[in-house]
Amino acid sequence: MSGTEAAAGPGGNPAAGAVTAGGAVSGTERAAPADGPEGWRRLDRRSLLVTATVLAGIALGAGVPTAVGMTGGMPLGEALAWVLAGTGVLTVCGTGGEYVRWRRTRYRVGPERAELHTGLFLVKRRSLARERIRTVDLTASLLLRAFGLVKVRIGTGEHTGNESTLELDAVRRAEGERLRRELLDRTPGEPGPHREGLLAVLDPRWIGYAPLSFLAPVLGGTAAGGLLQVSDWFGARTEVIDWVADRLRDTPLLWSVAALVAAAGLAGVVGTLGLWTEMWWNYRLEREPGGTLRVRRGLLTSRSVSLEERRLRGVELVEPIGVRLVGAARLDAVATGLVHDDEDKHADHKTLLPAAPVSFAHALAARVLREPESPTRTARLIPHPRAARSRRLRRALAAVLLPAALLTVLGLLLTDVLLYVAAAVTAVLLPPAVLLALDAARNLGHATTGAYLVARSGTVRRTTVALQRSGVIGWTISRSYFQRRAGLITLTATTAAGEGAYAIRDAAQGEGLAFAAQAVPGLLEPFLESE
Repeated sequence: MSGTEAAAGPGGNPAAGAVTAGGAVSGTERAAPADGPEGWRRLDRRSLLVTATVLAGIALGAGVPTAVGMTGGMPLGEALAWVLAGTGVLTVCGTGGEYVRWRRTRYRVGPERAELHTGLFLVKRRSLARERIRTVDLTASLLLRAFGLVKVRIGTGEHTGNESTLELDAVRRAEGERLRRELLDRTPGEPGPHREGLLAVLDPRWIGYAPLSFLAPVLGGTAAGGLLQVSDWFGARTEVIDWVADRLRDTPLLWSVAALVAAAGLAGVVGTLGLWTEMWWNYRLEREPGGTLRVRRGLLTSRSVSLEERRLRGVELVEPIGVRLVGAARLDAVATGLVHDDEDKHADHKTLLPAAPVSFAHALAARVLREPESPTRTARLIPHPRAARSRRLRRALAAVLLPAALLTVLGLLLTDVLLYVAAAVTAVLLPPAVLLALDAARNLGHATTGAYLVARSGTVRRTTVALQRSGVIGWTISRSYFQRRAGLITLTATTAAGEGAYAIRDAAQGEGLAFAAQAVPGLLEPFLESE
């Protein structure tokens, strides 16, 4: 029977009741009573109030400004009365539709399967085998938290869309916690050097790393564009531009540009600080009985993401250049069945630790992997040959000099201004391009340490992955024409976890093949022998 299977009807396994993972009934977190025969339960009735509140807020938020700005000769009181009437109709109709959905939705968890039935004209019946369930994530927006509710997403970790997911929107928080514990209850794993309990908790000082991300300039530009868009809605775009121009009228052009960039940068810093606070406030990483890692975080919208340790195949240390310069890094899990949530852009299921001091990230990696020391720290990386550095230098030079050469040719044909632009581009971009190329070459390396294969690469975004050698299911060997001439190859370890493939770029051909054969014995030798 597959993990996503339509149930034949309302009959089936009885629900598990209010028994917690430990086998006792909790008085404070007792499950909701069954609303139907054979253990079927309904979503919480307060979800109707949530829907009514959302619809009323949307209608009033759109209707009141419209009524104030576009009365068309109608008295303001009368315009607002029409808005209130429309809001009432929309709220009643929308809540009525939600009531029908609520009446037609039921779920149950039995000893073998978790089931969800919903729909009026198009009835959907989904069923997941409990042994295939890998994730039970709880999410609560500010409105859901106000009503004491959570959204529960139950998934198998398979990349098959909604067919591998049951979503309960919404149930009481206590019921969500009960479902999470019950569905993820597993036989405890082998004991390791790190006990269960709290592994990491938020240090408010980590917020200082937020403005160093690449998101800051993006948010700064977005803020500038948003200001112009909003002013355009109110017909004041020209006034805003004129106001800024008046303030910079007597300022030299170079300083004017610097002032605008600084203002956008400040807006980006404020934006990244706010976004980081919303995403990572109240962060906690815990190891629960039965071998489950649980990440809890969020200020306005609280999120709880669970990851079974038996699906963990390693960790990845991510160091964007901004945070790397101040000695910080992010820690991601390399695990099977991590599916991106398109409905919640902030629901990053793989991140175990936001940007934090790199020493702390290494220590947490060791605790997560149940190792005395993190492989990302202890591995003695094999450096790549000089030819790998030459390739990066050539790419850096080409990225700068080819556009400069094109500008030079155009300058000779059209105007001398382009010649000055070409010189400025070369002078400004060539030194950092060369430095980044040299840094990228220094960062290349690979090794095996214990049960892990370790590979490092990148400069703008340096990554160090520690992958269980037993999790490697294949090797892909590729060589471009230029790599063949330089005696280099790219080895890609294929795995069912994380990104699915992790590359060791521009390794020496003979050493790289020997490394791959030694890292995962028996996997590559038949192909080497056949050659």
